[in-house]
Amino acid sequence: MVSGLELAAWRKQAQQEAIAANIPPTEVDGLLRSLSSLDRLSLRLESFKSAADIPLFRPWLEIQQLWQQRIEARVPLQYLIGELTWRNFKLQVAPGVLIPRPETELLIDLALASDVAQMDGHWADLGTGSGAIAIGLAQALPQITVHGVDRSLDALAIARNNAAQYSFNSQIQFYQGDWFTPLEHLQGKLIAMVANPPYIPQRLINQLQPEVAHHEPHLALDGGSDGLDCIRTLVSTAPNYLQPGGLWLVEMMAGQAEPVQQLLLENGNYRQIEIHKDLAGIERFALAYVN
Repeated sequence: MVSGLELAAWRKQAQQEAIAANIPPTEVDGLLRSLSSLDRLSLRLESFKSAADIPLFRPWLEIQQLWQQRIEARVPLQYLIGELTWRNFKLQVAPGVLIPRPETELLIDLALASDVAQMDGHWADLGTGSGAIAIGLAQALPQITVHGVDRSLDALAIARNNAAQYSFNSQIQFYQGDWFTPLEHLQGKLIAMVANPPYIPQRLINQLQPEVAHHEPHLALDGGSDGLDCIRTLVSTAPNYLQPGGLWLVEMMAGQAEPVQQLLLENGNYRQIEIHKDLAGIERFALAYVN
């Protein structure tokens, strides 16, 4: 427990610390909303200040220590809280898994607008991480089975826990392995492949903001010398696993649209190649269909 006055004083100090560290001060309230009984309105109006005791979900000292980790070590807020909201799901996250980004939600929308969205059958979510994409697909497309693959056992444990929260989790199967390798039994049978692969050029990883460079798993970031190693693998191997007309849908970073489009063209097994922008206007997604 903590008094309203004590919490108000700490909140003001924490917001000042955030500004000094170039962290959005709104993160202070994000932490408090997740770990206490306070909601957005009571924080905005500061109506909690008169309360003798505010119920907390963790000890007050621990909450203060978590904030110091945010300021001093630049640990992402999502890791400190242990969860985030993505699309309409509450997902567990931890340092062994990439934090799902809001822009990745558009992968689900593109999948739903694709030529294969009404078909029954098997989809692959390669590099599933937290399981966010697999969960989003399974909820939106109740007639499909999603096969989520990841190299990381830590990520798979989190993905399984996340999927287990939902009634449609029986539509999702998880596998440990490298890209399509665990799915040999589905060669030529997949309706679609969706992936948010590592696409950061290796030399740029340490130049990313410290929250990413120092805390998120490099396995989920490192795309090789030009950032395209994993995408090349997906371009070259997917035609063996996708049925004719099957969907190939991948997220990429700014500046990669042209080389990814060229990889798909040069492969010769793809048609209807499209580049789609995210909400910030960045060419973020490549979509194609197998001949």
